[in-house]
Amino acid sequence: MSERTLYDKIWDSHIVTRLDSGEYQLFIGLHLIHEVTTPQAFASLKEHGSKVAFPDRTVATADHITPTLSQLRPFKDDQAEAMMLALERNVDEFGVRFLNWDSGMQGIVHVIGPELGLSQPGMTIACGDSHTSTHGAMGSLGFGVGTTEVGFVLETQTIVLNRLKVHRVAVDGELGRGVFAKDVILRIIHDLGIKGGLGYAYEYAGEVIESMAMEDRMTVCNMSVEGGARIGYVNPDETTYAYLEGREFSPKGEDFDRAKEYWKSIASGPDAVYDRETVIDGRTIEPMVTWGINPGHSAGISEKLPSLGSFTGEDVKTAEQGYAHMALKPGDAIAGTKIDVAFLGSCTNSRISDLREGAKIIKGYKVNPKVKMLVVPGSQRVKARAEKEGLHEIFLEAGAEWREAGCSMCLGMNEDKLFGTERSISTSNRNFIGRQGSPRGRTHLGSPATVAASAIEGCLANPAEMAGE
Repeated sequence: MSERTLYDKIWDSHIVTRLDSGEYQLFIGLHLIHEVTTPQAFASLKEHGSKVAFPDRTVATADHITPTLSQLRPFKDDQAEAMMLALERNVDEFGVRFLNWDSGMQGIVHVIGPELGLSQPGMTIACGDSHTSTHGAMGSLGFGVGTTEVGFVLETQTIVLNRLKVHRVAVDGELGRGVFAKDVILRIIHDLGIKGGLGYAYEYAGEVIESMAMEDRMTVCNMSVEGGARIGYVNPDETTYAYLEGREFSPKGEDFDRAKEYWKSIASGPDAVYDRETVIDGRTIEPMVTWGINPGHSAGISEKLPSLGSFTGEDVKTAEQGYAHMALKPGDAIAGTKIDVAFLGSCTNSRISDLREGAKIIKGYKVNPKVKMLVVPGSQRVKARAEKEGLHEIFLEAGAEWREAGCSMCLGMNEDKLFGTERSISTSNRNFIGRQGSPRGRTHLGSPATVAASAIEGCLANPAEMAGE
């Protein structure tokens, strides 16, 4: 088993007890909640006559069902309005901090956690959303949990888990033109598979990861779960400390200095032992796009789609299903595939750096008249900053729609959906059948730069070939 890694150090320091089943009860330092996975959890507390164990360690926001075109209440969607009313009643009754629209801090839960300094190195963080792995970019352990577990965390501030092994995934060298963090994680999932991380925490390392800005690290950690890993993290370093200093919920003054010393101590050291190690040459990564129905179905933008003979076992059937659903076939060039929708947003790629990346490509161009482009900031803070920088004007002048903060077209639980067999290029994290709202919709995943370049061309395009890049 792994030893002296960041995972081991944080895990060991948060153990409450080991159960007879062999599982561990782990204390949770921060619990992030939203409107979709909490109604049943709070109802369970009421049934038991229980309280929220540590309301000061619980923070709520609204994101999944939040409309992005108009956020006037009541929402047009009756179910969305009902969920919001339930969340508002519950946070008020149980004394939980609610970052709503009036706070100026509303946004996608995995965007606002790091943005506000709520997520910090050394923490255990839980949220009723599988992409809680995002927070591992801070040097923490982020656990995505189900609705039942949300109730358990509210009531006890703990969860029950099996200990994971640790897989060190190093990306060395440097990235080429037009290649970004999203391409890195898509390549990792491509190489290791969508089940490669089962039973593991991924520790991302190497020259490429270490040189990444914090928001790029968040993109990589966000999609760990798509590779089967429940946890993905990056060791905290000077980049982490600089990012956190001065944020609302970060320690201040001497407290920050003391926290920094602790954060340094939890990083995996040179004597760390791993259960598995993989090295990828960053120079071999090109802009990546998915072609099938899971994030492992991906290819470099210059490549032809793989033959069925390159798959084995049950992966053959999944690939066949992917080709049928996406109306593609082996040997096709992925570049040039016509699209109907371009979506820049989601907890994977809706931060200010993502919007800048997309704006840099699209500036001076027009969105193809056959394409609808949505640009959805990840939080009110991101939106305000983007507007201060004039990024919204670049997108609007190009013909894109500029929206309010929310999860939007990532999962189609709001008004932003694909219709019929519309084909999208999306910066989100999943290309499952029906994920973006239509059971026949076709989703390709790519970086903000790839999304912007494709919106201009009207087809899947290489951002490295655009003059703006």
